[in-house]
Amino acid sequence: MIVFDLDDTLYLERDFAFSGYAALDTHIEETTGRSGFGALCRSAFEAGRHQQAFNEALTALDLPADPERIGELVARYRGHVPKIVLCGDARRCLDRLAARLPLGLITDGPEATQRAKIAALGIASSFAVLRPTGAWGTEFSKPHPRAFLEMEAAAGGAPLVYVADNALKDFVTPRARGWYAIQICRNGRVHTAPPPDEAHSPHAQIETLDALERTLQMLGWTPPAVD
Repeated sequence: MIVFDLDDTLYLERDFAFSGYAALDTHIEETTGRSGFGALCRSAFEAGRHQQAFNEALTALDLPADPERIGELVARYRGHVPKIVLCGDARRCLDRLAARLPLGLITDGPEATQRAKIAALGIASSFAVLRPTGAWGTEFSKPHPRAFLEMEAAAGGAPLVYVADNALKDFVTPRARGWYAIQICRNGRVHTAPPPDEAHSPHAQIETLDALERTLQMLGWTPPAVD
């Protein structure tokens, strides 16, 4: 069974951010008459300050950046209908694999937000098991083992692979449980920090999912036979 992360694994997380900024840009202009909010947020994101984007944009537009307004914008951002697309290599990979073996998805973040992304990408039917950890609360986000344990139960003893992007949290639990851990390093990804130690390191890194099966075979993984 091969299990995937979502953000910056199957699509670029920045595309969700830019989609959200565009939705908020319309809201801010309609409610305050100020224009440029989305562009200011995008500039902050591209400068590596995505966590400060709303505050910086509001301040630049001479609008209050109090906690109530920030909270409202965060809710609208998370709740907007995203305009995002699957990476081309991800589409090819899911098409290749879904007909051959069960696939899983483990993703952190608010459940409604992650399910809206899945719907926008049109990928739900590719997965036998979907586990948005936000359904259980933030305390069950990776590296908590709950989602991985549920995938193991679904796999019924078959070898497991986790494909994800963030070395700070994605690989330590599956590696400890005997999974193969593959990091996809996309250009433009948000999380670029190296693993803090060997336990957090992937077994291999790839730049495209077109290389996934070949990389796994080099690690000793045997793909299932096609009926």
